[in-house]
Amino acid sequence: MKIIIAGAGEVGFHLAKLLSYESQEITLIDTNRESLSYADNHLDIKVLKGDATSIAILKDARVDNCDLVIGVTASETTNITVCAIAKQLGAKRTIARITNTEFITHKDEVGFTRFGIDELISPESLAASEIELLLNQSAFKDSYEFEDGALTMVSLSLSRTASFVGKSVREAAEQFSEFHFVPIAIQRFGTQYTIIPRGDTEFRDGDNVVFITCEGGGEELCKMTGKTNEPVKDVMILGGSKIGYKTSRDLSNHNFNVKLIEKNKEVAFDLADQLDKALVINGDGRNVELLEEENVNDMDAFIAVTGNSETNIMSCLVAKSKGVKKTIALVENMDYFELSQSIGIDTLINKKLLAANNIFRYIRKGEVVAMTKLNNMNAELLEFKVKPTSKVCDRLIKDIDFPRSAIIGGVIRNGKGFIALGDFKIQEGDFMVVCCLPKSIKSVEKLFL
Repeated sequence: MKIIIAGAGEVGFHLAKLLSYESQEITLIDTNRESLSYADNHLDIKVLKGDATSIAILKDARVDNCDLVIGVTASETTNITVCAIAKQLGAKRTIARITNTEFITHKDEVGFTRFGIDELISPESLAASEIELLLNQSAFKDSYEFEDGALTMVSLSLSRTASFVGKSVREAAEQFSEFHFVPIAIQRFGTQYTIIPRGDTEFRDGDNVVFITCEGGGEELCKMTGKTNEPVKDVMILGGSKIGYKTSRDLSNHNFNVKLIEKNKEVAFDLADQLDKALVINGDGRNVELLEEENVNDMDAFIAVTGNSETNIMSCLVAKSKGVKKTIALVENMDYFELSQSIGIDTLINKKLLAANNIFRYIRKGEVVAMTKLNNMNAELLEFKVKPTSKVCDRLIKDIDFPRSAIIGGVIRNGKGFIALGDFKIQEGDFMVVCCLPKSIKSVEKLFL
């Protein structure tokens, strides 16, 4: 595919990096010479210095022959303008990054497609949604829902007390009469290798395991691993950023008790006016005495979303030492993901990764409805819609020539999720969730064309 990315900031560079690894034809446009120079020296892409809203610049990037234009500059106005102009100049599809989440809420009413904008994404909104989902699945490190929770991806680290450590996948499944979960990826403790599990794959102490669950599967996993999906009610949030504001607003609207700590006095007063259901505190969240005064030890969850990754990590560690069960830190450095398990923070989230996951589904072939890259694993989770022309249509799962480095996590039919085994017959209109290593993506895509 030929892809134009407007904006060489954190999200734009990260997207260009991921896409260039897949041999996509990428053109990166930005006004900042230094950002472009860094990208040009480190990635196999074409760079153009200039204003992405310039028709001459877009024509120079051959926008008329472009499959996808992605506007991810720091200005949502620029992103919307770039996409609107690019569409008129012949771009097949456009995606604009925005910060005003009202645009997403009212996108059908406003009709952004009439302006030439096919999709809107908000990294801040994605992060806030991710945080709320993690709080509702408190026993797990990561979580992702397909079709409003018909199937859910969860991940956890196995301890030696887990009932199926030392057993194979097949032996673990036999503990339950009905099958409500399936492992789709395993990372051995201390390694960087991602394993797609089979029936004879053995679970080991320290494994980081990703599961797909349908209704009841989460409870079964908690029972088998000795973890407790404790209800989260009292939440402390550090940082009145856009993510902090949106998370506070959404959680308090869903009956969570929220305390938001913001260092800047003016920002704190503005937030207090806007968040009538949350308690806003003006203070430095790095101050342990302040956290103790605000009863951090009584909190069910602590969420750090300031603009400083190190502050977020350290404050989460302090909260953990005070007995907070669930800690979530926003980080910008992707390398920190490898440290989350060893340093004791439950979950790290990254805006760049969330935005890239959301955009990546438009790169994949076949009708990809949703997609996420597994945190700290070299694997993708894709949701395909089965078309009448798909090779999997009207076939039993056991008869599908599926790559060994990929696995079917589940099937959603008429809004209900199923853990589909060999005798399950795929039908037109089904949604199939597939986990695959990079080397098998093209083979999997061909099954759903």
